[in-house]
Amino acid sequence: MKMGYCNKMEPFTEVWNLVCEYCKSKITEIAFSTWISRIEPVTLDFTDGVAVLRVPNELHRQTILHYYNAILEEAFRQIFSREIQIRVCVPGELETDAKKEESAENSDNYEFTFDTYIVGSSNKFAHAASMAVASKPASLYNPLFIYGNSGLGKTHLLYAIRNEIGNTDPSMKIVYIKGDEFTNELIEAIRRGTTGEFHQRYRKADVLLVDDIQFIAGKDSTQEEFFHTFNTLYEAKKQIVLTSDRPPKDIATLEERLLTRFEWGLTADIQPPDFETRIAIIKRKAELLKINLPDNVVEYIANRLKNNIRQLEGAVKKMKAYSLLSGETMNIQTAQAAISDIINNDQPTPFTVEKIIDEVARTFGTTVDDIRSAKRSANISGARQMAMYVVREITQMPMTSIGKEFGGRDHSTVVYAIQQVEKNIARDSKTKATVEDIIKNIRDR
Repeated sequence: MKMGYCNKMEPFTEVWNLVCEYCKSKITEIAFSTWISRIEPVTLDFTDGVAVLRVPNELHRQTILHYYNAILEEAFRQIFSREIQIRVCVPGELETDAKKEESAENSDNYEFTFDTYIVGSSNKFAHAASMAVASKPASLYNPLFIYGNSGLGKTHLLYAIRNEIGNTDPSMKIVYIKGDEFTNELIEAIRRGTTGEFHQRYRKADVLLVDDIQFIAGKDSTQEEFFHTFNTLYEAKKQIVLTSDRPPKDIATLEERLLTRFEWGLTADIQPPDFETRIAIIKRKAELLKINLPDNVVEYIANRLKNNIRQLEGAVKKMKAYSLLSGETMNIQTAQAAISDIINNDQPTPFTVEKIIDEVARTFGTTVDDIRSAKRSANISGARQMAMYVVREITQMPMTSIGKEFGGRDHSTVVYAIQQVEKNIARDSKTKATVEDIIKNIRDR
Protein backbone atom coordinates (compact mmCIF):
# COMPACT_ATOMS: atom_id res chain seq x y z
CA MET A 1 0.00 0.00 0.00
CA LYS A 2 1.47 3.29 -1.10
CA MET A 3 1.61 5.78 1.76
CA GLY A 4 2.25 9.49 1.26
CA TYR A 5 2.44 12.76 3.12
CA CYS A 6 -0.83 13.96 4.58
CA ASN A 7 -0.67 17.75 4.58
CA LYS A 8 -4.37 18.46 4.48
CA MET A 9 -6.41 18.71 7.64
CA GLU A 10 -9.43 16.79 6.38
CA PRO A 11 -7.88 13.33 5.93
CA PHE A 12 -5.97 13.58 9.19
CA THR A 13 -9.14 14.71 10.91
CA GLU A 14 -10.81 11.49 9.78
CA VAL A 15 -7.95 9.48 11.23
CA TRP A 16 -8.00 11.56 14.40
CA ASN A 17 -11.68 10.74 14.91
CA LEU A 18 -10.74 7.05 14.92
CA VAL A 19 -7.88 7.70 17.34
CA CYS A 20 -10.26 9.52 19.69
CA GLU A 21 -12.78 6.68 19.57
CA TYR A 22 -10.02 4.24 20.54
CA CYS A 23 -8.88 6.45 23.42
CA LYS A 24 -12.44 6.82 24.70
CA SER A 25 -12.63 3.05 25.08
CA LYS A 26 -9.44 2.93 27.13
CA ILE A 27 -9.58 5.89 29.54
CA THR A 28 -12.18 7.62 31.69
CA GLU A 29 -14.54 10.20 30.25
CA ILE A 30 -13.03 12.86 32.51
CA ALA A 31 -9.49 12.08 31.36
CA PHE A 32 -10.58 12.14 27.73
CA SER A 33 -12.41 15.47 27.97
CA THR A 34 -9.60 17.07 29.99
CA TRP A 35 -6.65 16.01 27.86
CA ILE A 36 -7.40 14.16 24.61
CA SER A 37 -10.41 16.17 23.41
CA ARG A 38 -8.35 19.39 23.46
CA ILE A 39 -5.71 18.01 21.09
CA GLU A 40 -5.74 19.38 17.54
CA PRO A 41 -4.47 17.16 14.69
CA VAL A 42 -1.95 18.99 12.47
CA THR A 43 -0.13 16.67 10.02
CA LEU A 44 0.44 12.98 9.47
CA ASP A 45 3.56 11.97 7.51
CA PHE A 46 3.58 8.29 6.53
CA THR A 47 7.01 8.48 4.96
CA ASP A 48 8.64 9.30 8.30
CA GLY A 49 5.86 7.74 10.39
CA VAL A 50 5.18 10.90 12.45
CA ALA A 51 1.91 12.44 13.60
CA VAL A 52 2.06 16.08 14.71
CA LEU A 53 -0.50 17.17 17.30
CA ARG A 54 -1.08 20.62 18.79
CA VAL A 55 -2.06 21.24 22.43
CA PRO A 56 -2.95 24.53 24.19
CA ASN A 57 0.11 24.94 26.41
CA GLU A 58 3.30 23.43 27.81
CA LEU A 59 1.60 21.80 30.81
CA HIS A 60 -0.78 20.04 28.45
CA ARG A 61 2.14 18.86 26.30
CA GLN A 62 4.04 17.42 29.25
CA THR A 63 0.93 15.63 30.50
CA ILE A 64 0.29 14.06 27.08
CA LEU A 65 3.92 12.97 26.69
CA HIS A 66 4.15 11.45 30.17
CA TYR A 67 0.73 9.83 30.55
CA TYR A 68 -1.02 9.48 27.19
CA ASN A 69 1.68 9.06 24.56
CA ALA A 70 1.55 5.26 24.75
CA ILE A 71 -2.20 5.03 24.25
CA LEU A 72 -2.05 7.46 21.31
CA GLU A 73 0.66 5.40 19.63
CA GLU A 74 -1.35 2.25 20.27
CA ALA A 75 -4.41 3.87 18.65
CA PHE A 76 -2.44 4.66 15.48
CA ARG A 77 -1.01 1.15 15.50
CA GLN A 78 -4.51 -0.34 15.69
CA ILE A 79 -5.66 1.76 12.73
CA PHE A 80 -2.70 1.34 10.36
CA SER A 81 -0.90 -1.77 11.67
CA ARG A 82 2.39 0.14 11.82
CA GLU A 83 4.26 2.38 14.22
CA ILE A 84 3.50 6.11 14.21
CA GLN A 85 5.53 8.40 16.46
CA ILE A 86 3.79 11.26 18.22
CA ARG A 87 5.15 14.80 18.11
CA VAL A 88 3.33 17.29 20.33
CA CYS A 89 3.63 21.03 19.71
CA VAL A 90 2.16 24.15 21.29
CA PRO A 91 0.75 27.25 19.54
CA GLY A 92 3.40 29.28 17.71
CA GLU A 93 5.80 26.41 17.01
CA LEU A 94 4.51 25.65 13.51
CA GLU A 95 4.11 27.93 10.53
CA THR A 96 0.66 26.50 9.97
CA ASP A 97 -0.54 28.23 13.12
CA ALA A 98 -1.10 31.36 11.09
CA LYS A 99 -3.40 29.54 8.68
CA LYS A 100 -6.37 27.76 10.14
CA GLU A 101 -7.45 25.58 7.27
CA GLU A 102 -11.13 25.70 6.51
CA SER A 103 -11.22 21.95 6.28
CA ALA A 104 -10.63 21.80 10.04
CA GLU A 105 -14.39 21.85 10.20
CA ASN A 106 -14.85 18.14 10.27
CA SER A 107 -17.57 17.12 7.85
CA ASP A 108 -18.47 14.26 10.17
CA ASN A 109 -19.78 16.61 12.86
CA TYR A 110 -23.20 16.92 11.28
CA GLU A 111 -26.13 17.61 13.55
CA PHE A 112 -28.08 14.74 15.00
CA THR A 113 -31.48 15.64 13.60
CA PHE A 114 -34.53 13.79 12.39
CA ASP A 115 -33.44 14.57 8.83
CA THR A 116 -30.17 12.64 9.28
CA TYR A 117 -31.86 9.67 10.96
CA ILE A 118 -32.37 6.77 8.56
CA VAL A 119 -35.81 5.25 9.12
CA GLY A 120 -36.59 1.59 8.44
CA SER A 121 -38.93 -1.09 9.66
CA SER A 122 -36.72 -1.68 12.71
CA ASN A 123 -36.99 1.85 14.12
CA LYS A 124 -39.92 3.64 12.49
CA PHE A 125 -42.16 3.42 15.56
CA ALA A 126 -39.50 4.89 17.89
CA HIS A 127 -38.74 7.56 15.27
CA ALA A 128 -42.41 8.54 14.89
CA ALA A 129 -42.90 8.69 18.67
CA SER A 130 -39.80 10.87 19.04
CA MET A 131 -41.00 13.27 16.35
CA ALA A 132 -44.40 13.49 18.03
CA VAL A 133 -42.80 14.31 21.38
CA ALA A 134 -40.57 16.93 19.76
CA SER A 135 -43.51 18.61 18.06
CA LYS A 136 -45.71 18.71 21.18
CA PRO A 137 -43.66 18.20 24.36
CA ALA A 138 -45.57 16.70 27.30
CA SER A 139 -48.78 16.57 25.26
CA LEU A 140 -48.67 13.12 23.70
CA TYR A 141 -46.34 10.56 25.23
CA ASN A 142 -44.95 11.25 28.66
CA PRO A 143 -42.67 9.66 29.50
CA LEU A 144 -41.35 8.26 26.23
CA PHE A 145 -39.20 5.21 26.92
CA ILE A 146 -37.00 4.00 24.03
CA TYR A 147 -35.04 0.77 24.36
CA GLY A 148 -32.72 -1.33 22.22
CA ASN A 149 -29.18 -2.66 22.06
CA SER A 150 -26.18 -0.36 21.99
CA GLY A 151 -25.38 1.33 18.68
CA LEU A 152 -28.89 1.34 17.18
CA GLY A 153 -29.61 5.07 17.29
CA LYS A 154 -31.25 5.77 20.64
CA THR A 155 -28.89 8.64 21.44
CA HIS A 156 -29.40 10.07 17.96
CA LEU A 157 -33.14 10.29 18.66
CA LEU A 158 -32.52 12.04 21.98
CA TYR A 159 -30.31 14.61 20.29
CA ALA A 160 -32.86 15.01 17.50
CA ILE A 161 -35.59 15.72 20.07
CA ARG A 162 -33.32 18.23 21.81
CA ASN A 163 -32.44 19.99 18.56
CA GLU A 164 -36.01 20.09 17.27
CA ILE A 165 -37.48 21.50 20.49
CA GLY A 166 -34.60 23.93 20.90
CA ASN A 167 -35.01 25.26 17.37
CA THR A 168 -38.77 25.60 17.73
CA ASP A 169 -38.66 27.27 21.15
CA PRO A 170 -35.22 28.49 22.27
CA SER A 171 -36.64 29.50 25.64
CA MET A 172 -37.21 25.86 26.62
CA LYS A 173 -34.78 24.56 29.24
CA ILE A 174 -33.61 21.19 27.91
CA VAL A 175 -31.39 18.93 30.03
CA TYR A 176 -29.59 15.91 28.60
CA ILE A 177 -27.75 13.52 30.93
CA LYS A 178 -26.53 9.93 30.96
CA GLY A 179 -27.74 7.66 33.74
CA ASP A 180 -24.30 7.09 35.25
CA GLU A 181 -23.50 10.82 35.05
CA PHE A 182 -26.70 11.55 37.00
CA THR A 183 -25.37 9.25 39.73
CA ASN A 184 -21.93 10.88 39.68
CA GLU A 185 -23.38 14.39 39.87
CA LEU A 186 -25.60 13.39 42.78
CA ILE A 187 -22.66 11.91 44.70
CA GLU A 188 -20.62 15.05 44.06
CA ALA A 189 -23.52 17.30 45.12
CA ILE A 190 -23.91 15.40 48.38
CA ARG A 191 -20.16 15.60 49.01
CA ARG A 192 -20.05 19.34 48.35
CA GLY A 193 -23.35 20.11 50.06
CA THR A 194 -24.87 21.49 46.84
CA THR A 195 -27.94 19.30 46.51
CA GLY A 196 -30.10 22.42 46.22
CA GLU A 197 -28.33 23.39 43.02
CA PHE A 198 -28.61 19.82 41.81
CA HIS A 199 -32.40 19.91 42.34
CA GLN A 200 -32.65 23.23 40.51
CA ARG A 201 -30.81 21.86 37.48
CA TYR A 202 -33.10 18.88 36.98
CA ARG A 203 -36.40 19.75 38.58
CA LYS A 204 -36.68 23.09 36.75
CA ALA A 205 -36.17 21.53 33.31
CA ASP A 206 -38.84 21.82 30.63
CA VAL A 207 -37.51 18.70 28.92
CA LEU A 208 -35.42 15.99 30.61
CA LEU A 209 -33.59 13.53 28.37
CA VAL A 210 -31.84 10.64 30.13
CA ASP A 211 -29.66 8.25 28.14
CA ASP A 212 -28.97 4.75 29.51
CA ILE A 213 -31.33 5.07 32.45
CA GLN A 214 -30.56 1.43 33.37
CA PHE A 215 -27.38 2.63 35.07
CA ILE A 216 -29.35 4.14 37.98
CA ALA A 217 -30.79 0.72 38.87
CA GLY A 218 -29.55 -0.83 42.10
CA LYS A 219 -28.34 2.52 43.41
CA ASP A 220 -30.74 3.41 46.22
CA SER A 221 -29.85 7.09 46.66
CA THR A 222 -29.88 7.72 42.92
CA GLN A 223 -33.23 6.02 42.47
CA GLU A 224 -34.68 7.98 45.37
CA GLU A 225 -33.48 11.24 43.83
CA PHE A 226 -34.70 10.36 40.36
CA PHE A 227 -38.09 9.31 41.73
CA HIS A 228 -38.65 12.80 43.16
CA THR A 229 -37.24 14.46 40.03
CA PHE A 230 -39.57 12.41 37.84
CA ASN A 231 -42.59 13.22 39.98
CA THR A 232 -41.83 16.94 40.05
CA LEU A 233 -41.47 17.16 36.28
CA TYR A 234 -44.42 14.90 35.50
CA GLU A 235 -46.78 16.82 37.78
CA ALA A 236 -45.59 20.09 36.20
CA LYS A 237 -46.38 18.62 32.76
CA LYS A 238 -42.78 18.65 31.59
CA GLN A 239 -41.54 16.18 28.98
CA ILE A 240 -39.41 13.19 30.03
CA VAL A 241 -37.64 10.91 27.53
CA LEU A 242 -35.61 7.91 28.67
CA THR A 243 -33.49 5.36 26.82
CA SER A 244 -32.22 1.97 27.94
CA ASP A 245 -30.71 -1.20 26.56
CA ARG A 246 -33.73 -3.15 27.80
CA PRO A 247 -37.43 -2.56 28.63
CA PRO A 248 -38.27 -1.34 32.15
CA LYS A 249 -39.52 -4.75 33.31
CA ASP A 250 -36.14 -6.31 32.45
CA ILE A 251 -34.07 -3.88 34.55
CA ALA A 252 -33.71 -6.31 37.42
CA THR A 253 -32.79 -3.94 40.27
CA LEU A 254 -35.06 -1.07 39.28
CA GLU A 255 -37.42 -0.06 42.08
CA GLU A 256 -41.05 -0.99 41.47
CA ARG A 257 -42.24 2.61 41.84
CA LEU A 258 -39.86 3.72 39.06
CA LEU A 259 -40.75 0.74 36.88
CA THR A 260 -44.40 1.73 37.11
CA ARG A 261 -43.68 5.35 36.21
CA PHE A 262 -41.45 4.45 33.28
CA GLU A 263 -44.39 2.51 31.81
CA TRP A 264 -46.92 5.31 32.30
CA GLY A 265 -46.35 6.75 28.84
CA LEU A 266 -45.22 5.05 25.66
CA THR A 267 -42.55 2.35 25.33
CA ALA A 268 -40.88 1.95 21.91
CA ASP A 269 -38.17 -0.49 20.91
CA ILE A 270 -35.46 -0.32 18.24
CA GLN A 271 -34.27 -3.50 16.55
CA PRO A 272 -31.12 -4.07 14.46
CA PRO A 273 -31.57 -2.58 10.96
CA ASP A 274 -32.59 -4.80 8.04
CA PHE A 275 -30.46 -5.07 4.90
CA GLU A 276 -32.17 -2.21 3.05
CA THR A 277 -31.84 0.11 6.03
CA ARG A 278 -28.16 -0.80 6.42
CA ILE A 279 -27.60 0.08 2.77
CA ALA A 280 -29.33 3.44 3.27
CA ILE A 281 -27.28 4.19 6.40
CA ILE A 282 -23.98 3.47 4.64
CA LYS A 283 -24.92 5.58 1.61
CA ARG A 284 -26.10 8.49 3.77
CA LYS A 285 -22.90 8.42 5.82
CA ALA A 286 -20.83 8.36 2.62
CA GLU A 287 -22.82 11.33 1.31
CA LEU A 288 -22.19 13.30 4.49
CA LEU A 289 -18.49 12.49 4.28
CA LYS A 290 -18.44 13.46 0.59
CA ILE A 291 -17.15 10.14 -0.68
CA ASN A 292 -18.41 7.86 -3.45
CA LEU A 293 -18.70 4.21 -2.49
CA PRO A 294 -19.36 1.68 -5.27
CA ASP A 295 -22.53 -0.36 -4.81
CA ASN A 296 -20.61 -3.61 -4.41
CA VAL A 297 -18.60 -2.07 -1.56
CA VAL A 298 -21.75 -0.79 0.12
CA GLU A 299 -23.33 -4.25 -0.10
CA TYR A 300 -20.15 -5.91 1.15
CA ILE A 301 -20.18 -3.78 4.32
CA ALA A 302 -23.94 -4.18 4.80
CA ASN A 303 -23.70 -7.96 4.56
CA ARG A 304 -21.00 -8.18 7.23
CA LEU A 305 -21.98 -5.56 9.80
CA LYS A 306 -25.59 -6.33 10.69
CA ASN A 307 -26.31 -5.39 14.27
CA ASN A 308 -24.82 -1.98 14.98
CA ILE A 309 -25.36 1.33 13.18
CA ARG A 310 -22.33 2.83 14.89
CA GLN A 311 -20.15 0.13 13.32
CA LEU A 312 -21.58 0.84 9.87
CA GLU A 313 -20.78 4.53 10.17
CA GLY A 314 -17.36 3.76 11.61
CA ALA A 315 -16.54 1.55 8.64
CA VAL A 316 -17.38 4.34 6.20
CA LYS A 317 -15.24 6.82 8.14
CA LYS A 318 -12.34 4.41 8.14
CA MET A 319 -12.66 3.78 4.41
CA LYS A 320 -12.43 7.50 3.77
CA ALA A 321 -9.33 7.75 5.93
CA TYR A 322 -7.69 4.80 4.16
CA SER A 323 -8.49 6.19 0.72
CA LEU A 324 -7.34 9.74 1.39
CA LEU A 325 -4.12 8.73 3.07
CA SER A 326 -3.13 5.91 0.75
CA GLY A 327 -4.41 7.29 -2.52
CA GLU A 328 -6.07 3.98 -3.36
CA THR A 329 -9.55 3.63 -4.80
CA MET A 330 -12.38 2.37 -2.64
CA ASN A 331 -12.93 -1.27 -3.44
CA ILE A 332 -13.63 -4.58 -1.73
CA GLN A 333 -10.01 -4.85 -0.60
CA THR A 334 -10.03 -1.50 1.19
CA ALA A 335 -13.44 -2.38 2.65
CA GLN A 336 -12.00 -5.62 4.01
CA ALA A 337 -9.16 -3.71 5.64
CA ALA A 338 -11.54 -1.10 7.04
CA ILE A 339 -13.90 -3.54 8.73
CA SER A 340 -11.49 -6.31 9.70
CA ASP A 341 -10.77 -4.87 13.13
CA ILE A 342 -14.47 -4.11 13.67
CA ILE A 343 -15.37 -7.73 12.96
CA ASN A 344 -12.51 -8.99 15.11
CA ASN A 345 -13.48 -6.65 17.92
CA ASP A 346 -17.15 -7.58 17.72
CA GLN A 347 -16.63 -9.99 20.59
CA PRO A 348 -17.53 -9.61 24.26
CA THR A 349 -15.36 -6.89 25.77
CA PRO A 350 -12.87 -8.47 28.16
CA PHE A 351 -13.67 -7.71 31.76
CA THR A 352 -10.99 -6.05 33.82
CA VAL A 353 -10.79 -5.89 37.58
CA GLU A 354 -10.80 -2.09 37.42
CA LYS A 355 -14.05 -2.02 35.41
CA ILE A 356 -15.69 -4.45 37.79
CA ILE A 357 -14.72 -2.56 40.93
CA ASP A 358 -15.76 0.73 39.34
CA GLU A 359 -19.25 -0.54 38.52
CA VAL A 360 -19.67 -2.10 41.97
CA ALA A 361 -18.61 1.21 43.51
CA ARG A 362 -21.25 3.04 41.44
CA THR A 363 -23.91 0.54 42.50
CA PHE A 364 -23.09 0.82 46.21
CA GLY A 365 -22.52 4.58 46.17
CA THR A 366 -18.90 4.36 47.24
CA THR A 367 -15.49 4.68 45.55
CA VAL A 368 -12.91 2.32 44.07
CA ASP A 369 -10.39 3.54 46.65
CA ASP A 370 -12.79 2.74 49.50
CA ILE A 371 -13.37 -0.79 48.19
CA ARG A 372 -9.64 -1.41 48.03
CA SER A 373 -9.01 0.23 51.41
CA ALA A 374 -9.09 -1.19 54.93
CA LYS A 375 -12.37 0.57 55.77
CA ARG A 376 -14.92 -1.74 57.40
CA SER A 377 -18.25 0.11 57.32
CA ALA A 378 -21.17 -2.13 56.38
CA ASN A 379 -21.70 -0.54 52.97
CA ILE A 380 -18.03 -0.63 51.97
CA SER A 381 -17.57 -4.19 53.25
CA GLY A 382 -20.63 -5.28 51.30
CA ALA A 383 -19.33 -3.58 48.15
CA ARG A 384 -15.91 -5.19 48.60
CA GLN A 385 -17.41 -8.66 48.97
CA MET A 386 -19.61 -8.10 45.93
CA ALA A 387 -16.64 -6.92 43.87
CA MET A 388 -14.58 -9.96 44.85
CA TYR A 389 -17.46 -12.26 43.93
CA VAL A 390 -18.04 -10.65 40.52
CA VAL A 391 -14.31 -10.66 39.74
CA ARG A 392 -14.15 -14.36 40.53
CA GLU A 393 -17.39 -15.14 38.70
CA ILE A 394 -16.43 -13.62 35.36
CA THR A 395 -12.63 -13.75 35.27
CA GLN A 396 -11.97 -17.00 37.15
CA MET A 397 -8.84 -15.42 38.62
CA PRO A 398 -7.14 -17.39 41.41
CA MET A 399 -8.14 -16.35 44.92
CA THR A 400 -4.62 -15.16 45.72
CA SER A 401 -4.59 -12.92 42.63
CA ILE A 402 -7.96 -11.45 43.55
CA GLY A 403 -6.64 -10.72 47.05
CA LYS A 404 -3.74 -8.75 45.58
CA GLU A 405 -6.20 -6.62 43.59
CA PHE A 406 -7.98 -5.70 46.83
CA GLY A 407 -5.14 -4.25 48.84
CA GLY A 408 -3.15 -7.43 49.36
CA ARG A 409 -5.82 -9.40 51.19
CA ASP A 410 -5.12 -13.06 51.82
CA HIS A 411 -6.71 -16.13 50.25
CA SER A 412 -9.06 -16.86 53.16
CA THR A 413 -10.52 -13.33 53.10
CA VAL A 414 -11.45 -13.69 49.44
CA VAL A 415 -12.97 -17.13 50.02
CA TYR A 416 -15.06 -15.78 52.91
CA ALA A 417 -16.27 -12.80 50.82
CA ILE A 418 -17.35 -15.02 47.93
CA GLN A 419 -19.14 -17.42 50.27
CA GLN A 420 -21.04 -14.55 51.89
CA VAL A 421 -22.28 -13.29 48.54
CA GLU A 422 -23.24 -16.81 47.49
CA LYS A 423 -25.31 -17.18 50.67
CA ASN A 424 -27.00 -13.82 50.04
CA ILE A 425 -27.83 -14.81 46.46
CA ALA A 426 -29.40 -18.06 47.67
CA ARG A 427 -31.71 -16.36 50.15
CA ASP A 428 -32.29 -12.96 48.51
CA SER A 429 -33.43 -12.50 44.92
CA LYS A 430 -32.43 -8.82 45.02
CA THR A 431 -28.77 -9.76 45.52
CA LYS A 432 -28.92 -12.08 42.54
CA ALA A 433 -30.51 -9.33 40.44
CA THR A 434 -27.83 -6.88 41.57
CA VAL A 435 -25.08 -9.23 40.42
CA GLU A 436 -26.77 -9.68 37.04
CA ASP A 437 -27.19 -5.94 36.56
CA ILE A 438 -23.59 -5.21 37.52
CA ILE A 439 -22.28 -7.71 34.96
CA LYS A 440 -24.59 -6.42 32.23
CA ASN A 441 -23.67 -2.80 32.94
CA ILE A 442 -19.95 -3.57 32.74
CA ARG A 443 -20.46 -5.32 29.41
CA ASP A 444 -22.55 -2.47 28.00
CA ARG A 445 -19.98 0.14 28.92
